Amino acid sequence: MSIVRVQDLCKNFRQGDTEIPVLRGLNFEVAAGETVAIVGQSGSGKSTLLSLLAGLDIPTQGSIHIRGQNIHTLSQADLTRFRGQSIGIIFQQFHLMRSLTALENVTLPLDIAGQAQAETKAKEALERVGLGHRAHHLPTQLSGGECQRVAIARAFVVQPAILLADEPSGNLDTNTGDKVMNQLFDAVEERGMTMILVTHDMQLAARCQRRLTLQQGQIVP
Repeated sequence: MSIVRVQDLCKNFRQGDTEIPVLRGLNFEVAAGETVAIVGQSGSGKSTLLSLLAGLDIPTQGSIHIRGQNIHTLSQADLTRFRGQSIGIIFQQFHLMRSLTALENVTLPLDIAGQAQAETKAKEALERVGLGHRAHHLPTQLSGGECQRVAIARAFVVQPAILLADEPSGNLDTNTGDKVMNQLFDAVEERGMTMILVTHDMQLAARCQRRLTLQQGQIVP
């Protein structure tokens, strides 16, 4: 059963009076529990596609259905609620709140969703990524690998149906990146979670069950 269905997806950006096509009529589906890597050269539209899947941007044309819901027909409030309940996002730049501790960063999506025992769940999530002892440290007091593990804990804590990851090891050295990605894949497998991973790392892409290659905004064989 498909958890993600993309139909005739196009995205253009305007530069002055010119419309620049970035994605050109994408069609694909992702099954529940499947891991899919999105690969392609820089500028091929990988991060744009992930932003559209996350509901962080609006397509020029086409539709994205997640769990049967066309996400771009939702009001902003309903989309925010749907995303908080169904989608976990891991960014290359971590996107942690600099004024919040690791624990507070992981607790935040639970608080927004109004879930009970938010702090307890956040502590458990940090323990799972080996950072229980760093719970009360600010992002500026953590290494890059630790920040990315906090971001992973934050993405998993709401137990989303689908995880979107945009170059999650891109800002980490090879050794740290390998360790963090092992934790990510272990957690995805343990939960039977769907993951769409944008990466330029072909070894990382090979760990996914399927690979989609973007070239000039289109999926190619």
